[in-house]
Amino acid sequence: MIQPASRKIAVAVLGATGAVGQTFVRLLEGHPWFELREVAASERSAGKSYAEATKWLEGDMPKRVASLTVTACTPDAVTAPVVFSALDSSVAGDAELAFARAGRLVFSNAKNHRMPADVPLLIPEVNAGHIGVIDRQRQQRGWSGALVTNSNCVAAVAVMPLAPLHEAFTIESLFIASMQSVSGAGYPGVPSLDILNNVIPYIPDEEPKLEAEMSKLLGRLTPVGIEPATFGVTSHTNRVPVDHGHTTCMSVKFKIKCTPEDALRVLGDWKGCAEALDLPSRPEFPIVVTRAPDRPQPRRDVMAGKGMTVTVGRVRPDPIFDLRLVAMGSNTIRGAAGGSILNAELFVARGLIDRP
Repeated sequence: MIQPASRKIAVAVLGATGAVGQTFVRLLEGHPWFELREVAASERSAGKSYAEATKWLEGDMPKRVASLTVTACTPDAVTAPVVFSALDSSVAGDAELAFARAGRLVFSNAKNHRMPADVPLLIPEVNAGHIGVIDRQRQQRGWSGALVTNSNCVAAVAVMPLAPLHEAFTIESLFIASMQSVSGAGYPGVPSLDILNNVIPYIPDEEPKLEAEMSKLLGRLTPVGIEPATFGVTSHTNRVPVDHGHTTCMSVKFKIKCTPEDALRVLGDWKGCAEALDLPSRPEFPIVVTRAPDRPQPRRDVMAGKGMTVTVGRVRPDPIFDLRLVAMGSNTIRGAAGGSILNAELFVARGLIDRP
């Protein structure tokens, strides 16, 4: 068992006043390895207390954090060696690069830097080995920091059951249709008159992101970077009137024949990469399989494993492909802040983050 440090590692959150930033703040409160020392946001919030600058969305704001002074999102203003970025993609690109150049370890939730071959798109249970690309990233970019990304929130949910199935049977073709909650759009998000009693069959840029990220997540580490898997992916992404939890309906064709019982056996036995087993944010079961005919459901299953477990159900034959299944998980925890914190924990376990 990995033992926590006697003193905690100082961390900062960029974009701390937004919806994902607030989730980082909640999850970091009481963390055994990390202590949130700094919160950073836009210039209009800088200089205010966190309580004054933030419209808190869920539960109670941690008292210790409420009194922190919000700083600007620059390496000069933020001193913590570990930085979690909840910045919007419109500003994340340059800001995250500036922190990495300044020697900081940046764990990003934004889309901007996910696809370069020298940047790990990381889910520790799925592809912990991809952390090995950091040496090449530092060599190529000439910095001592690091830039690490977690995936698109719906990709994080979909890839959890697909990883063990791909390892066992090799995916050839994948069809995904998503039903994504309104919290995935941030705050204030989708206008109520657009989403109430409605389904919106379009989320800007979501389908190409999802398709590209699925291939990279299930790719392999090579001497020149991460090489994406070569299976075909097609997707439909939809916004639905659900508060939290993204649902994915998938049909999969495999190179090796796979029956539903074969798939259920593999999914039931899967624990994920061994390096992730003792990380504090890792749930006991990264995926849970249900045989109930009407599950998973966001209202009932979204907080499984404190929001870090993906629930899988409706595993059955497909008349065109080989297999159909449904996966559902928390977009704000597993698919965003919680996934990024888990990535940082993997760096600690690897000795890539210095303990105090």
